[in-house]
Amino acid sequence: MRDVLLSTLPNDLTGKRILDAGCGTGALSVELAKRGAQVVGIDISPALIDIAEKRCPRELRGLIEFKAGDMTANHGAFDHAIAMDSMIYYTPSDLATTLAEMGQRAQTIAFTVAPKTPLLMMMWRAGKLFPRGDKSPVMVPQSVAGLAHQMRDAKLPGTLKEVERVTSGFYISTALEYRP
Repeated sequence: MRDVLLSTLPNDLTGKRILDAGCGTGALSVELAKRGAQVVGIDISPALIDIAEKRCPRELRGLIEFKAGDMTANHGAFDHAIAMDSMIYYTPSDLATTLAEMGQRAQTIAFTVAPKTPLLMMMWRAGKLFPRGDKSPVMVPQSVAGLAHQMRDAKLPGTLKEVERVTSGFYISTALEYRP
């Protein structure tokens, strides 16, 4: 999926400022910096940011700034934003709100959602029947048409398009691109 998201961007990112929203351990941030981008990698987990900083190749450290915090906060203007598997827990209305906020600061946003497939919906509904012992967030399956409808209802300008679906073992995710 990282390669799919990267395919939405030019190969040469020299002089471009990119937001890696929900950067985790920084693997995508590193790939963006290798293409010449100035990267701001944000993750809610300070522990993951520590790992990202430790794993960042020395020669790229001047191109990447890792921060612990909210990816939707105002971190400045960006040419592009990428969010790999960091918005899979959002409801359609929360996702539309997040895209609206990020769209004010980025020219394009490539992101992933858990697709609304019959099998995934069956497992999701079955999971709702059982009490959970932890308080971790629950993935919310999305349909591209449903999200587009939500965005129209929220009067979001721009276009939303499906880029590609990736299925590998238990991993299934759909890459989308939003151009405000």
